[in-house]
Amino acid sequence: MKVSVLLSVAAALVSPAIAEIINGTTTPLPEDLNGSNFTYPWPVNLYRFASQNQSLEMAFMDVAPRNTSNEKTALLLHGKNFCGATWNATAKVLLGAGYRVILPDQIGFCKSSKPTNYQFSLQQLALNTRSLLQELGVGNITLIGHSMGGMLATRFSLMYPQHVTELVLVDPIGLEDWLAKGVPYLSIDDIYKNEAASNYTSIRAYQQATYYVNEWRDEYDVWVVMLNNVYHGSLGKQFAWCQARVTDMVLTQPVLYEFGLLNMRTLLVVGDKDNTAIGKQWSPPEVQARIGHYNILGKEVVKMIPKGMLVEWEDLGHSPQVQNPDRFHEALMRWLAG
Repeated sequence: MKVSVLLSVAAALVSPAIAEIINGTTTPLPEDLNGSNFTYPWPVNLYRFASQNQSLEMAFMDVAPRNTSNEKTALLLHGKNFCGATWNATAKVLLGAGYRVILPDQIGFCKSSKPTNYQFSLQQLALNTRSLLQELGVGNITLIGHSMGGMLATRFSLMYPQHVTELVLVDPIGLEDWLAKGVPYLSIDDIYKNEAASNYTSIRAYQQATYYVNEWRDEYDVWVVMLNNVYHGSLGKQFAWCQARVTDMVLTQPVLYEFGLLNMRTLLVVGDKDNTAIGKQWSPPEVQARIGHYNILGKEVVKMIPKGMLVEWEDLGHSPQVQNPDRFHEALMRWLAG
């Protein structure tokens, strides 16, 4: 059953522990894996490891290109309302360019474990991800993160700059400090009530207004269904509790003040009509009015990044890679080509 068993090098472990990677191509995995029954485009693997005194499973896809002459590896990090599978179209483009592509589901998300007693931090998620790469024998990477994944990619790059050849941030959250701008702090218990109330209608309405600039196409629906099924799946309550703590994480752990420390070539991609702002829904009107302006935030933040470049589109929202994949991938691949 075990394809490989290696000693984990994760610094978070109090004592040496055994970690294992189970290959989904040789070991059948349950259809409902950690509360998600969504079908992924490539075989799902499980990275089993110990963290915070508990055993966890981190689901991921690891896809190799047909042309193996290119030794580059791309790591794609999903956002809060997304899974690794949401990167499907981008992964295909990168595979076509010869990249090996790794697409993890972070702990607490999608097909990965949903621990009810876990301290979520960007540092912990970055460490988990780096530990996975070490288990896979991956060194340097092209790191691409969207939304919360962009915030996590920033933290990862600050922690492990020697391993990030180039960084791509796609409408990342964390371009502003919401609490500093007046968003009231909401307890995790109250955030959980909001998360637990999520349903297909509320998820679609939010995505339509924020991700796709109030337009809707049938192909967007698959991502609403994917997320809704986890909220209402076999581990729905655990997932909502994890999401509440993730919301607290991104509210209280800003990366805004550290963009100037990034030393790798960085592409910041922004849809100017994006209005994402964590806590906006429970903020007073005057606070709502001054947060979530990506048409301003992108221009401000790219000036902080020493080797930063900004690509922005005035007609796109929070998910340009889904809303207009052709335009997004043309810009991405042109930049990666240098």
